[in-house]
Amino acid sequence: MKYVLIVGDGMADMPVAKLNRSTPLEHLRLPGMAELAGGALGQIRTCPAGFPPGSDVAFLTLLGYDVREAYTGRSPLEAAGEQVSMGEEDISLRVNLVTIGGDYSDGTMLSYNGSGIAGADAATLMEDLLADVNFSRLLHDAEVRIHVTETFRHIAVMRTGGELPLMLAPAHDIIGDPISPHRPRVVFTGMLDQMQRRALEVLSAHPINASRKADGLAPANGIWFWGPGRRTSLERFEDKYRVRGAVVSAVPLVRGIGWLSGLDAPRVPGATGDLNTNYAGKVDAVLSALDAGIDFALIHIEAPDDESHIGNLDGKLEAIRRIDERVVLPILAALRARRGPFRTLLMPDHYTLLSTRTHDGEPVPFALYDSREHGEPRIFCEQLCAGKPVIESGDMLMKMLFEM
Repeated sequence: MKYVLIVGDGMADMPVAKLNRSTPLEHLRLPGMAELAGGALGQIRTCPAGFPPGSDVAFLTLLGYDVREAYTGRSPLEAAGEQVSMGEEDISLRVNLVTIGGDYSDGTMLSYNGSGIAGADAATLMEDLLADVNFSRLLHDAEVRIHVTETFRHIAVMRTGGELPLMLAPAHDIIGDPISPHRPRVVFTGMLDQMQRRALEVLSAHPINASRKADGLAPANGIWFWGPGRRTSLERFEDKYRVRGAVVSAVPLVRGIGWLSGLDAPRVPGATGDLNTNYAGKVDAVLSALDAGIDFALIHIEAPDDESHIGNLDGKLEAIRRIDERVVLPILAALRARRGPFRTLLMPDHYTLLSTRTHDGEPVPFALYDSREHGEPRIFCEQLCAGKPVIESGDMLMKMLFEM
């Protein structure tokens, strides 16, 4: 038996006025997802009360872990995904390249991802910032090191045994808002504030951003610290469920949870986490893992979440279409061609609302399809699953998938 979990990040939503009060999933009526909805339907609370409604909490839950025991913050999971080492007393933080309008004292958060900065430009901006004498001195004084990637996502590790700075706002939650009320202000986070201020000065004058503005693009002119946490460990997934598994994702957070739980987490060239990610490469990685003897594969597509955070209805619709056309349908066809039995679980990790551009902790819908026994296709959407009992445990969801 083969098992595949398909996660469309943030694709669940509330009814949208422009879609005649339908949700994006309901409006699209997609054929691949409809086939999977011919299986068992349900809801699960991936983000328990008292925890932030985000992919860190949600993926821990949906892979069967109790966040009350396993969750120490978001960034340590991302650090694991980037193979960044941490000591027991270290604090890691996510560092976004962002776009800030205005100066640092009264500026506005315009983009949480540096207006789509990626690749060599993203890495060069961060490397040149680290080389700045004044910024480097701030890093040294705060005992901070930054791991650079070729995305807008970077990882900082602070060598301190001090209190964990919990009140650091995610950049994607304050788009369009003044940054001043959300700047780090207490104890050692004041040093983070100084770094953010200096970064705006350095990056605003960087040639890459001058070139971006000349091309009509917004600059990636700032950095933003958030998601602090200490090192964590997870029980091996294979020990819990007697199933070998793999995680295919462009996002360090999801890869990190995979690594920590003992799952394979291959890197797919061209997998970016945005709308133009390498869908075919991700599907190939899933199928290659299954052909190599892996029994369970999780494939994660980030794009619906990204489009929701910028309030782009058309982008969210297109992201969900591409999940169906380029992920669900090809995986279904490939699994059927292999002629063995399989079970497929389709779900979002959490709601990401176009209306607020932020996450929501409502229970999410899921469809569990079994190739051996299933019903007729029906539209996979939030309303179809409304009224179903809410599962409160990710462990229960995994046991349903694996028929334990």
